[in-house]
Amino acid sequence: MKILSIQSHVAYGHVGNSAAVFPLQRRGHEVWPVHTVTFSNHTGYGSWGGPLLAPEDVASVITGIEDRGVLGQVDAVLSGYQGGAGIADVILSAVDRVKAANPAATYTCDPVMGNAKSGCFVHPDIPPIIRERVVPKADILTPNQFELGFLTHTEPDTLESTLESADKAMAMGPSTVLVTSVERPDRPEGTIEMMAVTAQGAWIVQTPHLPFKANGSGDVTAALFTAHLHETGSPAEALAATTSSVFDLLQNTLDSGERELQLIQSQEVFANPRMQFEVRQVR
Repeated sequence: MKILSIQSHVAYGHVGNSAAVFPLQRRGHEVWPVHTVTFSNHTGYGSWGGPLLAPEDVASVITGIEDRGVLGQVDAVLSGYQGGAGIADVILSAVDRVKAANPAATYTCDPVMGNAKSGCFVHPDIPPIIRERVVPKADILTPNQFELGFLTHTEPDTLESTLESADKAMAMGPSTVLVTSVERPDRPEGTIEMMAVTAQGAWIVQTPHLPFKANGSGDVTAALFTAHLHETGSPAEALAATTSSVFDLLQNTLDSGERELQLIQSQEVFANPRMQFEVRQVR
């Protein structure tokens, strides 16, 4: 499988392409990373060095790949943190060109905008662009619960309301929605859930809620879910495998005492997920 991944890049730590590329490679997939920013570290530190790349520069990289005559080999396009508002046009153009060359290719949009604790942390121009222009082009959408609510003008919190919000998101265009953090009031204390929803059904998996903030974990999740869904064709199996790998990555990171994801140290969990969590069909 070949994946065109259009995301941010950091030299230190693991977010964006710096989080997504290696797990995909460890599963045996070819990844062509295209960077939207080149920063020293993720912005959660409060300061960083490096440039936000101009849309025309990002587009030039994709055009150079196209000039090799290989866009038809791409099985999936993956996008995450966009940096500037103009990057959306570059992503959408790339998706159109890939699908023209390979109609079977899919597009996964990780609509990185914010979370329930921090609110929106991207430029205010970006969320409306993602909602109105990018999401309708996506085949797979991977929002957290906060982002799902913004995209659908809803406030998902219960299982039922989260399902309804996912249905509204699918009505915008995507055929699969992965809600990466479902925090409903009636769940057991100390747990968190992830849910995959399609027109054919919905599946949920519950894990312990590890008590720390892990920048880049959503990027790993979107990448692995895309890969597993292509590999198996089963949303339930993709959910189970992704959850297994990401939980073990987070546990390893927590145990290490380090702030950054222990991506390299956890490589075996990407290649061989333990499949330790039960996936339950809820629709």
